[in-house]
Amino acid sequence: MSTPVLVRPPLPLTAHAADGHPALTPMAFVQAIVQAYTDRGLAPDAALHKAQITPQSVADSQARITAMQMEALSDAAMRELDDEALGWFGRRLPWGSYGMLARASISSATLGLALARWCRHHGLLADDITLHLHTQGDMAELTITEQRPLGPMREFCLVSVLRNIHGLASWLIDARLPLLQARFPFAPPAHADVYPVLFPATDADGVVFNAAQACLRLDARCLALPLARDEAALQQMLQRALPIQVRPYRRDRLLVQRVRRLLIADAQCLHTAVTLAEQLHLSARSLHRQLKDEGASLQALKDAVRRERALALLHRTSQPIKRVALACGFVSEKSFMRAFRQWTGDTPAQYRRRSTAGPA
Repeated sequence: MSTPVLVRPPLPLTAHAADGHPALTPMAFVQAIVQAYTDRGLAPDAALHKAQITPQSVADSQARITAMQMEALSDAAMRELDDEALGWFGRRLPWGSYGMLARASISSATLGLALARWCRHHGLLADDITLHLHTQGDMAELTITEQRPLGPMREFCLVSVLRNIHGLASWLIDARLPLLQARFPFAPPAHADVYPVLFPATDADGVVFNAAQACLRLDARCLALPLARDEAALQQMLQRALPIQVRPYRRDRLLVQRVRRLLIADAQCLHTAVTLAEQLHLSARSLHRQLKDEGASLQALKDAVRRERALALLHRTSQPIKRVALACGFVSEKSFMRAFRQWTGDTPAQYRRRSTAGPA
């Protein structure tokens, strides 16, 4: 239930696997897993073969692999090494360790409580690092304090632990948890260009290197979000947990649905990007960007809700056209009629006559 993997580039990288998936995951992460095998006196050949990674390519620090390859490699290595931490810590985390942490958090009422429990219980599994969640004003920080030198596993460990937490948190609320910033206590690696993909953040300097310690920063209001999962959902997720850790969380158009519900519930049609974003614990900029990621736009959603409301009012009531226009958020009857003709090809009066007329 770990390891970072990339699925889409911030830059026009060209490497692709034969199946067409972009090859963006740095070979440095593969080398770290191979090192875990070496430390245990074992050979990684079977795991590399399962992931279709040649031993020769592992030595090429410039090479990259796909998300599917990294997922296959991680799964095989965790099982063969019986270590979900893949060699990061002084003692192994047997298969199921992170599932136990998830079970300890699933009964939480809010995301903040779930993350606090995760941090506290993680210390029972490994004392090499300490996780801590705290808030300062309107910002929350989830930090990693290193209790011992992590050696060559340092980058892989810190990146993976933060990716694990972000992936699980997103799954718990059934929405990609928006990040303000991700910070790392080391110099930019040669593959620094992939970090904005691992940790997409809203701040202009979303990824910061040479920081005091590794941490994720987010809007403190997100901690009040209720969990959208239960024990049954957790049992199903744990059967194949790696995807939510190694790939950006897919909301399955959840944000579109939430925005639609808010727009439908707004009888006065007064919602703007700012008011919607505030209710969704996002910035207006993040709202527009995430809707775009789901193939939608706020204006298109507003138009769809207005259209549905207009059709219903014209069909089911005898309200004057002007009142229907106001109920749908239009400042004038003229602008409503223009929009309605674009939607249906008819004027509101023509639509009403046809929809209310009996069979010929």
